[in-house]
Amino acid sequence: MSIVADQVRRLDARIDRVSLVPLTHGPEVDVEAQAVDTVAASALSSPRVNELLGIVKSLSSGSVSGAHLSSSRIQRLLLQSGLTGDLPSVELLESKSQYEADVEWLLVGKATVQTYGLLMSSLLDQIIPLSDDIWYWDEIMGSYPNSLLYTVQTSPLRMLKWSREIYYESVDRFQRLYRDEFAAQTSEGDAETADVSPPQQGASGTRPKPKGFRAIYPHLSKHWRQFYGIVRQSVTERSIADIQRKLLSRVDIGRSEARYKQKQLRRLRETTATGLGVLLDEGLNFGITEDSPTDEWKGMLERSVALMDMILPSVLHLDLSVSEFEDKVFTGVEEDPELSIRIEESHPAERPAVLARRLLGLLQNGLPTHRVAITDLAQKNGRPSRLVRYWLPAAALLVSSSTILRILVNRQDDIVNWIRDFGATARDFWFNWVVDPVRKIIGTIRHDSNSEIAIMSRDSLKADRDSLERMVVEFAIDNPDVAVGNPSITEHEIGEIRSKVKEGDVTPVLRAYEKDLRRPIVGAIRGDLVRSLLIQVQKTKVDLEVAISGIDALLKSQELVFGFVGLTPGVLVSIGVFQYLRTVFGSRKGMRQGKRARRSVRVLRKIDRILSEATTSQNNIISYRDHGLLVCEVHVLRGLAHGVLPGDVEKEFIEDLDELANLKGIQVQMKALERIRWAYAEWLERMR
Repeated sequence: MSIVADQVRRLDARIDRVSLVPLTHGPEVDVEAQAVDTVAASALSSPRVNELLGIVKSLSSGSVSGAHLSSSRIQRLLLQSGLTGDLPSVELLESKSQYEADVEWLLVGKATVQTYGLLMSSLLDQIIPLSDDIWYWDEIMGSYPNSLLYTVQTSPLRMLKWSREIYYESVDRFQRLYRDEFAAQTSEGDAETADVSPPQQGASGTRPKPKGFRAIYPHLSKHWRQFYGIVRQSVTERSIADIQRKLLSRVDIGRSEARYKQKQLRRLRETTATGLGVLLDEGLNFGITEDSPTDEWKGMLERSVALMDMILPSVLHLDLSVSEFEDKVFTGVEEDPELSIRIEESHPAERPAVLARRLLGLLQNGLPTHRVAITDLAQKNGRPSRLVRYWLPAAALLVSSSTILRILVNRQDDIVNWIRDFGATARDFWFNWVVDPVRKIIGTIRHDSNSEIAIMSRDSLKADRDSLERMVVEFAIDNPDVAVGNPSITEHEIGEIRSKVKEGDVTPVLRAYEKDLRRPIVGAIRGDLVRSLLIQVQKTKVDLEVAISGIDALLKSQELVFGFVGLTPGVLVSIGVFQYLRTVFGSRKGMRQGKRARRSVRVLRKIDRILSEATTSQNNIISYRDHGLLVCEVHVLRGLAHGVLPGDVEKEFIEDLDELANLKGIQVQMKALERIRWAYAEWLERMR
């Protein structure tokens, strides 16, 4: 909800409170209450009153989805009411009931509020873009390269303007010279024809033949030489008169032009802001108390319409200062000839129709004319058009287009291959680094056996451990004296050896190995040194597989983590590419939160500057201009915060902004600004 919508709803509710009092209490007649109710019911049930009440309902702010009604709809409703037609006769005016007159005033009041919101929205929309254009001229004048670029960009326009002035001046001089020559020839011809008789026709009765091209050519050549001489004279005189072009460089001339346009925009911004401030502070100002007359709000409506009608043309006078603008507006309202206090002979029932016609004229002529004029001023003094700003690179592109086209044609196959390879690379990246890792993660969550991580085969350790067990048991059976210290071995001892081998104990083999190491050569030839050594190799293999199986179990326990780690690079790259493409090809209206936060801080800085440099009255109330500028910045800040702050926080934020924009004294406004800074600093940081 914008600040315009809040203002329109507030004023609409105020109109309802002050205008529904006579309708609720009825006319003041000295009759019984029942009779009054009967008269009121019959008056309010008439077709005319019912039609007017339907139009009043359409003009109410509760039936509007946006800030206010459109201009065309307000005009249709005013025309539908019949108040904008020809004035009725005195008899019809006197026969009109008090209830019908009150409903007409209510209708005109609703239409005035909607027109007020329309004008307020129009002024806001006109002020806000001016800051960007003023900032553009600051950049032009702030650095020499920007000034040089602006001079180059606008050089064709200046050359065209100069040539046009030379042409029009030369044509005007040539026409004056031609008229003087023609007048002289006419006077000489009249003198000759007075003494000479008219020519006789030939024998055949035909007239003499006109002169041919050879006779006309010297005449045309003479005029062309005269025109060429006039052009040269105009160029010489303009070069002498335009001494600025000789004293200043081209860049200085461009900067001077930028300075002038920025000055005009600043004046336009100040006058428009002053008009907005006057409209907010003085328009529809319901300073009505219980002791005030009942009809006082009707005179306030007339003054408000006169104020709106006076603000629109006055905003366009850039030669006026702020104080002169205010004096012009207030003087025009006081001297307005259509106010009822100045029309003594008018009938009271005629006043709503007069006001409705004035509103209709304001909507049909005043507001459209104002918009066209202020748009022309903004375009004339604003930043150049895109054609002017980008003609240089466009011309360079046009000149080099043949070369670019030749390169594209010669390397057509390579370009097609690059595009195909890029598409294949993007496809492979998407499936190999995004889709496949996602599938593996889903399989891990569902305990899919095909997706389990494994460094070694599942049955490899069991087979090697059984083989080691058989080797040790057979070695113990073949060498019982070394294994158990007896010439024979029992089944019980074999079971113990088998259980110890499962735990990694191969003591019988190690005893034989230690015995044969005393005489390695004899043990290798006649003993069991080689056999025990090979069994230990098998034991080492089993130990290695046990360690690997532990690592394998650890990896299986963290398989989901590794899946997400494998998915992270692809997801990060995809998000980065998506954000880049959205930034490049996305809508410019969709502002990111970081940009909103930075702009919000800049708006708060502007509000602080406005309040710090504001001109205050004796009551510590800021001037109309400062109030208009403040409302503009508050309007922008509300738009930035909408959709970013949570619902409850946004309501509190709007309350603080309303206190900041209302005229309760500059101290209250400064405190509200300080409260906004510290209370919503957390959200501004989050928006970054």
